Amino acid sequence: MEVLEVVDITTKTILLIDDELNVQEVVELCLKDLAGWDVITANSPLEGLQNAVRDRPDAIILDISIRGIESFKLMTKLRNSPETQAIPIILLSAKARWLDSQILQKYQIAGVILKPFDPITLPEQVAKLLGWNFTPISNL
Repeated sequence: MEVLEVVDITTKTILLIDDELNVQEVVELCLKDLAGWDVITANSPLEGLQNAVRDRPDAIILDISIRGIESFKLMTKLRNSPETQAIPIILLSAKARWLDSQILQKYQIAGVILKPFDPITLPEQVAKLLGWNFTPISNL
């Protein structure tokens, strides 16, 4: 009798909200190609909110500088909605250096990745902030 090895093929889904197309493309490619995760993109906070409610991603990566104050309104809406309140959020921004622990706690932010970031280590950084196991696809 043969014993079959059970393989976990669960794929994580990340919602990326960033209005810079070149950054969006780099992040999406890194997360897809290096981690094997599904990536949904949004160019605006409104589109991001709609995608979060519809697709219920495993995590959200949000550029905090996207349209200024709208990012904070988006995080408030995500945290106040039963459909999205438990989805972890990672901030990705060059302008996030000023965020303090009170703001991170208020919006239940899982972590911050500063731009410029290293595309090769990005999936590992995301996984670490979210407490996910991470094995690069090339090592499978």
